[in-house]
Amino acid sequence: MKTIGTPSTPAKPEVIPSLIVLNSRGATLQGDVLTLIGVSPNSIIFADRPVRAAGHELTANLIADWGASTPGNDSFVKDPPNATVSVLGKDGSVKDAVVVLKNPKLDGDKLTFNVQTLEGDLNGGDGPASIFVDIFGVWRRAAFRGAMYAGAAAGVAAAYGAPYYARPACGYYPYPPCY
Repeated sequence: MKTIGTPSTPAKPEVIPSLIVLNSRGATLQGDVLTLIGVSPNSIIFADRPVRAAGHELTANLIADWGASTPGNDSFVKDPPNATVSVLGKDGSVKDAVVVLKNPKLDGDKLTFNVQTLEGDLNGGDGPASIFVDIFGVWRRAAFRGAMYAGAAAGVAAAYGAPYYARPACGYYPYPPCY
């Protein structure tokens, strides 16, 4: 993003609720430890309406920012995210587990989490894996660090007057269906 002149008021950080997808060559769930083997160095981050932006962030930066505060002093350390782990089997099957992710540790291309398993297991999943991480707030500062959104998300949100997206009361997990 380029600024011409001096703004009359300092820019306020804007939160853009976003989702994370981590990809790897494989994943195992042993007790309360989830291990991703061959984790991709880049993670996918995307935002829903009205922003509708997507981009990539270095996985190492996401893990480094795991405890970073968002408005209301919220962070993944204080309120760990839910995630669905999907592992493809070489026979075409899919194994899924829903977990709460805690204490990430990245060592080269191996990423481990302490987890609380809510449902499912990964037994028999012997192929590539993806983890779909629950909604989180992305600070504008993160957009300047890398390719994530290329600054577009903050700009679009500001242009449409939508600095915050409120989740509907029904129809989206963990809320019941709308009737």
